[in-house]
Amino acid sequence: MSNLLPTLSINAPPFVGPSPPSSAATVAAQDRKIASAEQLVLDLCDPDLRENALLDLSKKREIFQDLAPLLWNSFGTIAALLQEIVSIYPALSPPTLTPGASNRVCNALALLQCVASHSETRILFLNAHIPLYLYPFLNTTSKTRPFEYLRLTSLGVIGALVKVDDPEVISFLLQTEIIPLCLRTMEMGSELSKTVATFIVQKILLDDVGLRYICATAERFFAVGTVLANMVVSLAEQPSTRLLKHIIRCYLRLSENPRACEALQNCIPEMLKDGTFNNCLRDDVATRRWLQQLLHNISGGSLVSTLQPAGFEHILGS
Repeated sequence: MSNLLPTLSINAPPFVGPSPPSSAATVAAQDRKIASAEQLVLDLCDPDLRENALLDLSKKREIFQDLAPLLWNSFGTIAALLQEIVSIYPALSPPTLTPGASNRVCNALALLQCVASHSETRILFLNAHIPLYLYPFLNTTSKTRPFEYLRLTSLGVIGALVKVDDPEVISFLLQTEIIPLCLRTMEMGSELSKTVATFIVQKILLDDVGLRYICATAERFFAVGTVLANMVVSLAEQPSTRLLKHIIRCYLRLSENPRACEALQNCIPEMLKDGTFNNCLRDDVATRRWLQQLLHNISGGSLVSTLQPAGFEHILGS
């Protein structure tokens, strides 16, 4: 889901002599590429040209170097992208979003993901509270393709933010209640959107502040634990190694909190202990080790297959 720009390697290749100077044709091609990107960004502010510009830029965003700063610093461009987003709010409820409208706004979201991924624009993007414009999309429940595509692309923007392990990002997402929105998708989304939403929750849990936040009350822990457990049950019927990997990593991180670890003794799904997923994880050494560590962490308590709030109310507090 991520469209992060490639990073430079710190290991320089062995010296093999001077590189030939760039040819005039190469320089000209680069100049044309820059001019093309700049023109497409200008076209975003023209309502008559915007749709084609959105499509072209979203397709070519990986080949345009520093597209994110260009988008952010060009007058009116971010406003034009936000205009595309808010224009479909009326189609969310009742759900009347068409495939064409969904594709168009998803192209705008793809450009915002580019901005969210770039080191120069990430915090500016966050400080402007632009992720909040995406939250209504994550709050939808329609399972039709236009809505699923919209949720998935929105999650891609949030996923790009959390991938960098920035405490400021985690703090913003916690303060703006991203967890319930992710849990909603984890309950009713497609396998791919469930995977991205679970990845976001995992990255929040891996941050110390995020772990403390989720384990601070029984209600929060129970909300996360219930959804994770339900996903495990559904995966027993329709296995997905990549989704199971993120679920197990979430459980393992929860087990690193003493109170949550004690609670997990009473609520972790039996299927994670009885070998149900041995075949699914046969070729995934890392996830098998995480599962073994999880079971080691919570060993010593009896395991039950159902979750009851009273089972850990006294542990996590109200």
